[in-house]
Amino acid sequence: MQTLDEEIKELIIEVLQLEDISPADIESAAPLFGDGLGLDSIDALELGVALQKRYGVTLSANSEETRKHFASVQSLEALIANHRKQ
Repeated sequence: MQTLDEEIKELIIEVLQLEDISPADIESAAPLFGDGLGLDSIDALELGVALQKRYGVTLSANSEETRKHFASVQSLEALIANHRKQ
């Protein structure tokens, strides 16, 4: 059984069609944007839709809180885990 961390990494690769990257290449604590994985705002939108479909989490597009959730795989994992508890 996959961990939530691995699921999120595979979702990122699948949704954003990152064929040259494996889940092992993505560091859980590394930034998803900028110097980290190098995602942009379009990637964030696509990933947000995928997270909503798969895990039922709802995110505001321009919220500071949403930016914090998209900081890393770890922060997305915390968001989803918290959502599951509710």
